[in-house]
Amino acid sequence: MLEIRHLSKVFFERNDPRRSGLVALHDISFQVQGNEFICLLGPSGCGKTTLIRIAAGLLRADKGEVLVNGRPVIAPGRDRCMVFQNFGLLPWRTVMENVEFGLEIEGGPREERRRICQKYIELVGLQGFESYFPHQISGGMQQRVGIARALSKEPDILLMDEPFGAVDAQTREQLQEELMKIWATTNNTVLFVTHSIDESIYLADRVIVMKPRPGRIREEVKIDLPRPRWAVDVRADPRFAQLRTRIRELLRG
Repeated sequence: MLEIRHLSKVFFERNDPRRSGLVALHDISFQVQGNEFICLLGPSGCGKTTLIRIAAGLLRADKGEVLVNGRPVIAPGRDRCMVFQNFGLLPWRTVMENVEFGLEIEGGPREERRRICQKYIELVGLQGFESYFPHQISGGMQQRVGIARALSKEPDILLMDEPFGAVDAQTREQLQEELMKIWATTNNTVLFVTHSIDESIYLADRVIVMKPRPGRIREEVKIDLPRPRWAVDVRADPRFAQLRTRIRELLRG
């Protein structure tokens, strides 16, 4: 489904005469299978956001390539949609109008756009808020709008860059559970960036632990906890604590 092959990225300062640059990513390779949920976990500066933006087609790699179903990624495409941390909603548009923004750009009958968007507004639990503006709803609800907007394009791959980083801890856990339920319904392939060890364990099939400067893969950790994870308190499972300890040790290097 999604394949990262020997990916490297260097950022250069405009006035750097030596052109030494900052190596953000070095020789990153991994695969994500269809319907798999993968978390990228690592400290600030390890290149997680850079990597996911390259996968989205928003940045170009200096070396290596990203493949989706065997085809090289050279630009954004409908097979991939991005959910950002900062919501990215247009304040002058309602919930419904924000969700349908991507489909509106593509054109097509308004009635069909509204039907598709209503489906995903209901899926993320925002039925009844279609006519509200972003400033009238909570941060958690705004992020649900962002998720619904991405899902409305019905992508194969959902790319999520710390989407719950800007909300409080209680809302974050609620959104994690809701995301798991949405994923079980849509069967998207998900690549999810996070700083949180617990979040990565709760969500992922595999956690790819990265190390910084330059960003490289330290280790992949398989999360063999039962699903659906909202049905039982997996955080109380002894294996959850064991995984947390192992990943923390990896992050400490």
